[in-house]
Amino acid sequence: MRKLTYFIACSIDGFIGDPSGDASYMYPYVVGEYAEYVIAEYPDTNPVHVRRLIGIDGLPNKDYDTIIQGRASYDVALKEGITSPYAHLREYVASRTLKASPDPNVEIISDDLVGKVRELKAEDGDLGIYLCGGSVIAGELVNEIDELIIKTYPVVQGSGMPMFGSGFALTEFTLDEVRGFDNGVVVRKYSRKR
Repeated sequence: MRKLTYFIACSIDGFIGDPSGDASYMYPYVVGEYAEYVIAEYPDTNPVHVRRLIGIDGLPNKDYDTIIQGRASYDVALKEGITSPYAHLREYVASRTLKASPDPNVEIISDDLVGKVRELKAEDGDLGIYLCGGSVIAGELVNEIDELIIKTYPVVQGSGMPMFGSGFALTEFTLDEVRGFDNGVVVRKYSRKR
């Protein structure tokens, strides 16, 4: 069974963006030893235009061969004219409003997101599935998430888009690893308790 990993950046108080979902305030933290760590440990999570910029375009996939993202996350790339931001992965966008894909490499999931994720997890293969965001689809998929990698930036928002847009339900994870960086970013890795 392949793993679904929610690899997400958030504030100290657990928000992945402002109330509209904008997380651009986090970009200045992706520097120095922290940036080197993300490039070395999680190269697959970088979109194609960033992979080209940092010289890892063409690098074989290390951890993931598939990405699932929500419409708002996908719209960030579309606004820049990028229709296949993760062309090195199989791309799925969960959206009830986007009816046709603007790119042949991007498949739209308009219904039964959980069923599609279970189908992807059941495929043969050593590489996993990267859940990019956002809040609503993470909430829908919370019972399917096998691993959390949370990149916590040293800011408090007070309000905004939560990591999981779902109702109250306890879901337990086990802490596997914690790593701190000189810019105040902390990366925590958790495995799902089953």
